[in-house]
Parts: sequence; C-alpha cells; structure tokens
Amino acid sequence: MEVGNKPHAVCIPLPMQSHIKAMLQLAKILHHRGFHITFVNTEFNHKRFLKSLGPNSLDALPDFRFETIPDGLPNSVESETQNIPLLCDSVRRNCLHPFRNILNKLNGNMVPVTCIVSDGFLTFTITAAEELGIPVVQFFTLAAIGFLGCKQLPTLVEKGLAPLKDENCLTIGSVDKVIDWIPGIKDIRLRDLPSSWRTTNPDNILFNFTLEAVKRVHKASAVVVHTFDALEPDVLDSLSKSTSLLPPVYAIGPLQLLINQIPEHPLKSVGYSLWKEETECLLWLNSKAKNSVVYVNFGSLVVIRADHLIEFGWGLANSKLPFLWVIRPDLIIGESAILPPEFVAETEGRCLVASWCPQEQVLNHPSVGAFLTHCGWNSTMESISAGVHMLCWPLSGDQPINCRYVCNEWGIGMEISSDVKRDEVEKLVKELMEGEKGRKMKSKVMEWKKLAEKASGPLGSSSITLDNLVNEVLLSKANVVPIS
Repeated sequence: MEVGNKPHAVCIPLPMQSHIKAMLQLAKILHHRGFHITFVNTEFNHKRFLKSLGPNSLDALPDFRFETIPDGLPNSVESETQNIPLLCDSVRRNCLHPFRNILNKLNGNMVPVTCIVSDGFLTFTITAAEELGIPVVQFFTLAAIGFLGCKQLPTLVEKGLAPLKDENCLTIGSVDKVIDWIPGIKDIRLRDLPSSWRTTNPDNILFNFTLEAVKRVHKASAVVVHTFDALEPDVLDSLSKSTSLLPPVYAIGPLQLLINQIPEHPLKSVGYSLWKEETECLLWLNSKAKNSVVYVNFGSLVVIRADHLIEFGWGLANSKLPFLWVIRPDLIIGESAILPPEFVAETEGRCLVASWCPQEQVLNHPSVGAFLTHCGWNSTMESISAGVHMLCWPLSGDQPINCRYVCNEWGIGMEISSDVKRDEVEKLVKELMEGEKGRKMKSKVMEWKKLAEKASGPLGSSSITLDNLVNEVLLSKANVVPIS
C-alpha cells in the first residue's frame, strides 16, 4: 500500500515502562496490519530509550516514526525514576497543547492522521480526537477485571466509600466487604479493587486521575483491554452489558504472542525497555536444570522497604533453590539496595542479581520454574504466556485484583502476606517449586498457556477481535479499503 494511502494511527502511552511496552506492542501489530504509525513518547523517556537501546534504536521505518512531547515536569529531574503522582498530574494538565501541535504537524504532511490509540488513563487525547473528528481508542493496559475494578471508582464515591472518611476505614472488616453490585462478578472484596480509592484526601492526584479517566471513557470510540476471551469470559460479558456507560470493549492479547505470529518482523529490533537489559542472565540460566530456578522481579515502578528486601533475600536463600533476582537501583525506598555479605556467601553459585533483564526471554527459558512477582498485569500476562506459575506479592494499583484472579479464579498462584517474613517466603517457594500444590498450579498454567496461544493464533479470538477493532473503529474515518 502506498504510504499516502495508508491509515495513520497516532499511538500515545502513559509515560511509564509497562504502559509504553504494551502500547509499543499494539503499535507493531497495527503496523503489520497496514497502518502508518506515529508513536509519541515524552522527551524524558525518549532520551532514556536512546540511552538504553542505542542512539539509532528508534530510527525504525519510514512508516513507523517516533515523536516527542514535553511532560511538563521541570528539566531538573535527572533521576531515572519520576515521581508518579506528579507525572500523572503534569501530563493531565500540560500535554493537550503539545499533542495537538504534533497532530497539526502530521496533518500537514503526506499522511494525515486517521485515528488515535491512546492509553486509557490519558483523557486529553479524547479532546484532541473530538477536535479532528477522528476515532480514538482508549487502550487500558490492564486485565478486563483491572479495568472493571477501576470503573467502580465513581460508584465508590456515590456510596460514600471513597475517599475514605479516615484511616480507620482500612480495618480488616471494612476492606473485606464483598462488592455485590457488579453484574456477573462475585467474590471481589473492597481490598481487591485498584488502590486509587485508598485515600482520605479528596484532592489526591491518583484518585482524581483515575476518576477522570473512567468518567470520560464513554466519550471514546472504543476500549481495548489486554486479555483474551477464554481468560475472563464473565468479566468481558459484564463489560459488554455496560453499553450505556461504555463504548464497545475489545479483548486483545497476549500482545507478544500476536507479535510472534508476524513472520520476518521488520520492527523486531525496536526494543521496549527504558533500562539497559542484562542479557548475561540468560547464559547463567543455561547452566541450570530445567524448571529449577525461581525468577524474582517486582516490576518497573514498585519500591519496597529495606527490611522487606532482607526478608525476601533470606527466604530465598533458605529455600536452597537457585534464583535470579532483578533488583533495580531504585527498588528500595530512599536508599541503595544492599544485601549483607553473609547472604552473598550463603547463595554463592545459586543466586544471580541483575538490575534489569529481558523478562519474556527469562520467563520462557526452560530453567525457570516459578515467578515471584508484584502481579503487575504485563508480568502476569507474560507469565501465563510462558506457562510459569506465580508467587504473588501485590502492593498497589491493579496488582491486588490481578493477584485475586491469579490465585482464586485461575488457580496458578499463591499470595505472600504484605508484611513479608523469611519463613513464609521459604515455605511458599518450596511449595511452589516442589510441593503438590505447585505441581497442580504448573499443570493449570500450562493449560492457560495453550489457551493463550490459541487465542492469538490466526483464527483465535484475539486475532478476530483485532480485525473487528481495525475495521469497525480504526478505519471508520479513513479513506482506505477494510482489511479482510
């Protein structure tokens, strides 16, 4: 297809690692479906990409281009971790004008913009799409249950449950209250909902950021969630019945498995990581027995206390099992992550610590037998796709509801107490790797892996849903022939 005749999608993620990765995956898939892609990063993250991936890493192709906008935060921010609430507030307040400028610039070129694919938490994109009269798809890089959980925030406000009256409302009895107002969904407790409601301050940034996103989503042309039909049928059915409050919802995933369907993928060299990945860990894994290694990674944003790091460390050490542990430089609140010399001596030869790694390659390595995770959705979906069962330590965001489904609905994980202790870590790691429960979970996650592969195959539910999204929504204002 001639470049000038291609539909042109502008893709813009929330400027955080996991959101960028999922959006970049979706953008690559749309590019393969015949779209000209403009991918919009913040200037801060664009520089981080070039530092991590190399100076020419984002040159890509003539019909897959990168643009940047400022995030509105002061240039003095030099650390590689931005303050998340301040970043969200700044993006919400400051990004419409520069984003509008990019759209105007692109529309002055040979390939006018025909649609916007936006992170679901960015609402200025809806305003921009309305001004141009083009469709906008809000892509929530969440499970369907994570999105449905966020959608409950206005109801929590109406019922007087959020913001909290005071901290006493977080007592065990209160947060264990079962939510009974979502059709088709059972056994979800208040504590399981995405955590932005857990504040006593009505002006809390993340509370209002989430509230605005779910209140404005009805103005979008469509919603995409990163899941597949067989994984969450009841949740997707519940969302499909919310037509008065929602545009059509499309379940598309796992995204990496859809990318794996693309032969000779021209964008394969375009990486996803804002940190430099230490690929040496793959060589270390090569030396370990099949299914013998515990992989430990708490994601790109979570910060933990130093005492929790030590408890996890000794729990893993005392299990006597080999483990690969990703410890980001900024993982510990306010200080460097330092493990004691006696821990290093005890685990010599069976522990490798890396600052970041190519997670999907690690999870798919035959040596990896289990995943100790914060239960972020990208990590959870990657673990399911690789057939690796999980030990879950959810802290914030959509992690608690992901954990609830991993452990209770899908039967592929166990949860660690929030105030982690080494004895519990040792016990659960051994059970997951060597016990009867662990064997059952491994069998179950392999079943889910097969269903994920089926969904992302040429005739699978996610491939069909992707075709529908393209033809029903993304091409609705484009002067091009629908994709068969």
